[in-house]
Amino acid sequence: MDIKQIQELIKFVSRSGVNEVAIEQKDFKITIKTNQAPTVINTTVPAAAPQVLAGAPAAQPAAVIANAAPVAEAEDTSKYITVKSPMIGTFYRSASPDKPSFVNVGDEIAVGKVICIIEAMKLFNEIESEVSGRIVKVLVDNSSPVEYDQPLFLVEPM
Repeated sequence: MDIKQIQELIKFVSRSGVNEVAIEQKDFKITIKTNQAPTVINTTVPAAAPQVLAGAPAAQPAAVIANAAPVAEAEDTSKYITVKSPMIGTFYRSASPDKPSFVNVGDEIAVGKVICIIEAMKLFNEIESEVSGRIVKVLVDNSSPVEYDQPLFLVEPM
């Protein structure tokens, strides 16, 4: 695991809502904790290079800073509707890289409007909105893997 992988892991932890991630390997151990409600996920990762040990302690404080904003924001999201993934797959904001996004922050959506695509087993599934409102936040990065029932968008109802 190199420093870039650790930084990506910290970003993933801050977005995913898990409380703690611990990775143990032969020569390497890292634990990233947040102030969110506990969620347990166990993952096995391949062996790491020894030079990562010097970078690991510096990465852990960044996780605490990165998670300070989502905890405060969680209180404000109660008035929004969360649009969740109906399946496991890869999330895409547009039909192709050269096309504009289906929706952006601030866009108004109606029931039945295509808001994203989720690719599952080489099939591209258009995901239609089940609510009307205004997109407040996109919670997933383009081309990212998503799980069933994972929050994708926050919508302010109209």
